Amino acid sequence: MSGASRKPALFLFICYVAALGVQAGEYCVADHQGSQYYMAAVYEHHSILSPNPLALTTRQQALELMNQNLDIYERQVMIAAQKGAQIIVFPEDGIHGFNFTRTSIYPFLDFMPSPQLVKWNPCLEPHRFNDTEVLQRLSCMATKGEMFLVANLGTKQPCHSNDPGCPNDGRYQFNTNVIFSNNGTLVDRYRKHNLYFEAAFDTPLEVDHVTFDTPFAGRFGIFTCFDILFFDPALRLLRDPEVKHVVYPSAWMNQLPLLAAIEIQKAFAIAFGVNVLAANIHHPSLGMTGSGIHTPLKSFWYHDMESPKGHLIIAQVAKNPLGLAGTENATGKTDPSHSRFLKIVSGEPYCEKDAQEVHCEAAKWNMDAPPTFHSEMMYDNFTLVPVWGKEGYLQVCSNSLCCHLLYDRPTLSQELYALGVFDGFHTVHGTYYIQVCALVKCGGLDIHTCGQEITEATGIFEFYLWGNFSTSYIFPLFLTSGMTLESPDQLGWENDHYFLRKRGLSSGLVTAALYGRLYEKN
Repeated sequence: MSGASRKPALFLFICYVAALGVQAGEYCVADHQGSQYYMAAVYEHHSILSPNPLALTTRQQALELMNQNLDIYERQVMIAAQKGAQIIVFPEDGIHGFNFTRTSIYPFLDFMPSPQLVKWNPCLEPHRFNDTEVLQRLSCMATKGEMFLVANLGTKQPCHSNDPGCPNDGRYQFNTNVIFSNNGTLVDRYRKHNLYFEAAFDTPLEVDHVTFDTPFAGRFGIFTCFDILFFDPALRLLRDPEVKHVVYPSAWMNQLPLLAAIEIQKAFAIAFGVNVLAANIHHPSLGMTGSGIHTPLKSFWYHDMESPKGHLIIAQVAKNPLGLAGTENATGKTDPSHSRFLKIVSGEPYCEKDAQEVHCEAAKWNMDAPPTFHSEMMYDNFTLVPVWGKEGYLQVCSNSLCCHLLYDRPTLSQELYALGVFDGFHTVHGTYYIQVCALVKCGGLDIHTCGQEITEATGIFEFYLWGNFSTSYIFPLFLTSGMTLESPDQLGWENDHYFLRKRGLSSGLVTAALYGRLYEKN
């Protein structure tokens, strides 16, 4: 019996609560049934870690620890199977842990044959290759649960001295995602390319661009954690128009206000019009939480900095995701705020009529605007301007990027907000070029608190945020109070400016940002 034939027995109330980011049970499904949808599961795993990852150990000791994590995986697979899941995704580092050296991780590594060269079902052929115990268990889980299974593990590959890239110890060690079909066959593997301070692993000599086809939802792409911020492999995969879904294991440490795990996951789904099945590791003491099943229009997510337990999300997902494309002109010019935005972007004066006369304002920088200041945000030196008053229009520039904000606040809160801009190289915890326009709540009422990590806010805005970006690769980041995800009402280009519009916030604004990546400048 295939996973497609099982019918989920779930309550819509649970789906609704989970979609709002509130802890309430383990399962979540949307309120649609039918062949145009499939059932997906992601598991945020609180992994059992080695007490001393730097110490040398035996293969048997390593397997004893990894089997404890695999036992938890197997229970989640069976729970997901009972709910009709057809694919499940587990996080990066969930089986073996992290903070190893190259030597100390070796007993935790499975041998990985090339799926392009070898057709293999580890569950049915467990003795075909040595040191494949983890692969065998994962294969058997997929078979038992009758679902596609995506997991992350460490792998090893012997190499020869005549290989110019071969490490001195005679082997490659890779951070590897594996995909198993619902009958346990090893479909493919992806070796992480953009490593994040992972001394135990090697970067593959060539980028793996891995996609896999499923009978229930078509084609998926796959990459890992830090990869999401780089062109290869993440963006190159999406050049294939058949890729409508991404599976994304990660071990992501939240960095507010711009790069919380669920924030970047959702932004990727919106920016590129794909479904993202994201499984993060769960270690709140290390800032690691945040998983979700994200479509361009809706998200089911989990973020919890208090609970020590893992969490399973199950949701029904459209096979053909609908995005925000085509919404740019949905409002029309009859909307006064949209007309004002269009006038400002075009550089024309904006005029309003009242009973007595016509009032016009030039769509240029207001010399009476608040003064700019500098503050560190995400280790970058942002140029900012405070957002004061009930309504207004602000502009702030850095290098070639100018950011604009047109806003109205139904009620004023006793909080400080700021509009910030950054155009340059981010150089801490990785080096890459970004252009950012960000409306953020500050940590306090002092301007130097702008850019600090906060999660609660009460300020409600209706606004347009836009900038003259030099890239088309722009992530719309959106967080409101209590780590709640919001979606823009509109996104698009207008007169060489990329804009985001939002009205009707459900809770106080924490962050609204346009995060542009200039991959060619890396």
